[in-house]
This record gives sequence, C-alpha cells and structure tokens, in this order.
Amino acid sequence: MRFRHPDGSTVHLAYCTNVHPAETLDGVLAQLRDHCEPVRRRLGRDRLGIGLWLARDAARSLTADPASLRALRAELDRRGLEVVTLNGFPYEGFGADEVKYRVYRPDWTRPERLAHTTDLAHLLAALLPEDVTEGSVSTLPLAWRTRWTTRAAATAHTALTSLVTRLDALEDLTGKNIRIGLEPEPGCAVETVADAVAALTSAPGLRGPRIGVCLDTCHLATSFEDPRTALESLADAGITVPKAQLSAALHAEHPHLPEVRTALAAFAEPRFLHQTRTRTAAGLRGTDDLPEALATPAPGPGGKPGTAPGHGLPDATPWRAHFHVPLHTPPAPPLASTLPVLRDTLALLVGGPHPRTRHLEVETYTWQVLPPDRRPRTRARLADGIAAELTLARDLLTDLGLKELP
Repeated sequence: MRFRHPDGSTVHLAYCTNVHPAETLDGVLAQLRDHCEPVRRRLGRDRLGIGLWLARDAARSLTADPASLRALRAELDRRGLEVVTLNGFPYEGFGADEVKYRVYRPDWTRPERLAHTTDLAHLLAALLPEDVTEGSVSTLPLAWRTRWTTRAAATAHTALTSLVTRLDALEDLTGKNIRIGLEPEPGCAVETVADAVAALTSAPGLRGPRIGVCLDTCHLATSFEDPRTALESLADAGITVPKAQLSAALHAEHPHLPEVRTALAAFAEPRFLHQTRTRTAAGLRGTDDLPEALATPAPGPGGKPGTAPGHGLPDATPWRAHFHVPLHTPPAPPLASTLPVLRDTLALLVGGPHPRTRHLEVETYTWQVLPPDRRPRTRARLADGIAAELTLARDLLTDLGLKELP
C-alpha cells in the first residue's frame, strides 16, 4: 500500500510475511498464493506491499539461480504484490516449535550473518518495483547480550563496515539504494535506541545513511522508551530510520493482582521469547521470558504488591511483555496493548513536514501462539485479521494527512 505524504514523497505500508514462515523458495511461493494475495483481495486493493522474510535456504536458492529470482519477481507482479523491504532478522527456523534464543543466531560476530544480509540486499535490489530506488532490510541488534564483549563488538563493527562497502558497490551497479536497520530489542546487545546510538557512533565506518535503526514500536514500548526522546536522540546523532515496524506489546497495569497474573499466564507459550520489563525507582528491571516474570511471589496480606526475589519481577508497577498482539484487537481487560505508543511514534515518524522513514511494516508474527480463544483457526480467519490490522494502520496514516494511492 502506498501513501502520498504532504511533502510529495511516497510512504510504503506492508505487512511482514514471517507470520507464515517458510524455509524454502517453494514455501515462499505458496505464501504468496495462500496468504498474501487473499489479504490484498480483502483490502480491495490492486497492489499490496509485503515485507518479505527469506530464510537462509530460500535466499541461497534465489541467489544461486537468477531464473528463480525472475520467476519470484513475476509471481509478485501476477498476484498484485510488491516488496520494498525485507525482514532479515530471523536466519532460519522461525517456524520451529521452539524458537526462543535461536532467533539471535548467527549474530553479527559470525560470517554467516554478513553473507546472508549481503544476499538479501542483492535480492531486494532485484525485487524492487521499477519506480522504486530505495529498499530496506531489518536485522538483529548485533547479538543477544550474553557473552557480548568489547572484542565481539569490534568484530560486529568490522562486519557492518564491510557491509557498507558492499551496499555502496551494489548501488553503483544497480542504482538501487539498499539500507540496513538494526532493530533494538529487549535483552540484546542493542536493547534500546540509546544503545543503538552508542553502537552506531562508536565506529567511524558506520557513520552515514547505510546503517540506521529499524524502530519496532513493540520493542520501544516494552522497554518503556519515550518515542519523542528516542527519535530526537537519533536525529541528534545523524542516524536514519530506514524502516519502522508497527507492532504493539502486552501491557499489564496492575501485575500484582491475581486476575492479572492469570490473564498474563495465558500468553506464556513455548515457541517465542517474551521478554518482560517494568520501571521501578531503581530503574528498568526485566526477565528474559514471561514465565520468569510470573514466578514472582503472590501478593501479600490485604492484596498488597509482593516483592520479587530471585529472577522474578517487582509487581508494584506496570509490566510490559514482548508479545506482538494484533493491532486492531487489544487483549481483554485486565490486560491492554501499547497501541498508544505506536500512535505516538507514527505521528512523530510521518506526521511532520517530512517523513522520518518511508517504509512501514506491520509485524504481528504471533497470531498462532495467541491464547487459544483468540487464535485464528483457518487461513481465512488469519487473512481477515491481517487485513484488519492493515486497515487500522491505513486509517492512522490518513488521519495524519497522508493520502492513500491506488
């Protein structure tokens, strides 16, 4: 979906296909047929943007066989789909029964990460629509935080500097400007926007427009970051926002209450990691997963908030969990979503005289791990939900003065 910003530039809205992951090229083609085109038809649009996720094996197949790449491009055109952004965060296995920490491997200290991201950049340059010259690829925020050392940071910076050189050469060859966005995420070496600023300004080879930040509004909210402060810090440091992911986290205002803990427990599931955070007088506290947070002792006498020894969370202040909840259907009380953070961030990104980013991607990949009563049971129900999310995002954009294009 395309929108005209009041300044005359085009802003792209897509949804990310990691919600129906496939590891092979045949699987990707099936996604387009079984999921993406039905979503487009529900929206009544001739053209729909998708943020394509290409796992390692699918990317390698396309890189090794130009004919397959041309066939993918033709299939996108035939089904009324276009690609201006790729999700390069998961490397493989995103559809596994248990993903958890695996999603952070390989990290930016490993040569496989550089090779895969280079492949994605070349593939995106070939998949961009004829009238589009700028593409974006989101990637993991360097690594998971454990065993992250000064030496590891230096290795990652060297890899990213090499990537900048390769992207420069790619633009010289194709005329396509491909940019990379590190995606801050709780628990990672780059957890917050402040961490991203520190990482991207510490190495001279990373200064410039090639490497920026992919701003995920679920991650931003989970870490209780203020959108205005975050974006101002990026602007002050001269760091770009190649893309933003529109997503909402799980919010619990009163986590000490038994009914709230019961509601939260319904979102604790074995497939994905759901980092959980709270703000205390001593600063931000967190756990790697929701079950760890829920290990906090039950409230004391009189329903007073309990304390949280060991690995649990203090429960006297609100919690937020890294669980991408559908944008258009917040969880039932006593829980809520962080959709207000998304609204505020989007207004700052594209509501001004010029857009801070031109690539927006709805990324709710957790549909199939929602509590059973909220989970879509058929492809049709999933397509309905994704179309509803995109409709909400479209309405937010038009409310900000953008005009939807045919």
